Amino acid sequence: MIDATDRQIIRALQGGLPLTPTPYAQVAYDLGLLESDLLERLAALKTRGVIRRIAAAPNHYKLGMTSNGMTVWDVEDASITKLGAKIGALPFVTHCYQRPRALPDWPYNLFAMVHGTDRTEVEEKRAEIAAILGDACRAKDILYSTRILKKTGLRLKQKG
Repeated sequence: MIDATDRQIIRALQGGLPLTPTPYAQVAYDLGLLESDLLERLAALKTRGVIRRIAAAPNHYKLGMTSNGMTVWDVEDASITKLGAKIGALPFVTHCYQRPRALPDWPYNLFAMVHGTDRTEVEEKRAEIAAILGDACRAKDILYSTRILKKTGLRLKQKG
């Protein structure tokens, strides 16, 4: 579990870091903490798995990555953990996860999001994934994005 200070830190960071030369010092100051205490708490939260990472989240559309496809794969259950880790480590896969199949209509259990400047680039990246999956892959498809929806991570409510 997290304590009240950890909860304040998460709330302060969930909207992003302040755009200052020393963002962690600013957050610590705003919360009445020492910067070293804030960094220690963040490291502990990460070690415990409460937070996974703090990272930049660029807008891929503004970077010219306007073709987006969720690649879906039917991968042998015995191989999915090992192969999913390989797919998730690819530099062009933004997120990768396993989901249960919904048979008979939906045989896919491995999902990997791929972005590109056009569909040809996305298809080339999908071919790279297919090569890694090899014979462990029994079926595949791709679902292209048709519109942008707002994406956010979990947000803790402010008390009050």
